[in-house]
Amino acid sequence: METNKETNFASAVVYVHNDETYVRQFIEELDRTLSTNFLKFEIVVVNDKSTDNGIKLIREYATTRSGLVISILNMSYFQGLESSMNAGIDLTIGDFVFEFDSVYVDYDWKIMMDIYFKSLTGFDIVNASPLRKLKLSSLLFYRLFNKSAHLQYDLGTETFRILSRRAINRVHSMSKTIPYRKAIYANCGLQLTTLKYHPVKDINAKIFSNRSNLAVNSLILFSDIAYRITLFMAVFMMIVTIGVALYALVYYFYETPVEGWTTTILFLSFAFFGLFAIMSMVIKYLSTIVNLIFTKKEYIFESIEKL
Repeated sequence: METNKETNFASAVVYVHNDETYVRQFIEELDRTLSTNFLKFEIVVVNDKSTDNGIKLIREYATTRSGLVISILNMSYFQGLESSMNAGIDLTIGDFVFEFDSVYVDYDWKIMMDIYFKSLTGFDIVNASPLRKLKLSSLLFYRLFNKSAHLQYDLGTETFRILSRRAINRVHSMSKTIPYRKAIYANCGLQLTTLKYHPVKDINAKIFSNRSNLAVNSLILFSDIAYRITLFMAVFMMIVTIGVALYALVYYFYETPVEGWTTTILFLSFAFFGLFAIMSMVIKYLSTIVNLIFTKKEYIFESIEKL
């Protein structure tokens, strides 16, 4: 009955890129779950420049459902998951927004309402994550990232999530550009939790592909790993140039070097020492800029109480 449905407006953002095989079934199941549980809802499909018939199948399904509010956001060119999902979220108007990074489903659809009801208990962000053994690359990335990023919450392999409107507003006020949503969500100062579920089937490996660039960029932006490595290499090379200069001086006093050799080596040592010193300062400067933009905020609070 209508009276048993949730009165909050629910939005669902779905990322689609050449997913013809699974997208029609996904939209049908998503529509069925939303229409069964919510009085008002919308579906936003972000078409990241698909070249197959997936979007056509969505349009065909929409014609069979009167009253279905579905929007298709066609990206101008392939822009990847993060940028596309940011665009889709900007288009939503719901009190709560479900984010689906993929149409490959390994869960029972009831978990979707489980994370919704969990969000009503005081969590602005609730993730759904499978109880699955991670690939070695994913395991190494998350261990390295969580150890070095120093975020409020650790990241994991979430399949989808729900965000409150307050969480979306908070994230957008923190950063105009969101290169890695999960990291921003984990460090926005609001309550976040993750519900684990047992996968009902093996998921297609496609959703794990093309993430290497995102992983590298995330480590650079949200952790100090790149800064430590580059600074270490710069300092190490400075020490090497000092050693070369000392060797040139010792060789000059105890041996008979070719005329001009010592002067050339000392000049090159001094030049390279200065170069690596400048690189150290540039690295520190860039690290500070990245830190100010993506990591450190003016202040982060969870809530305000007026008594």
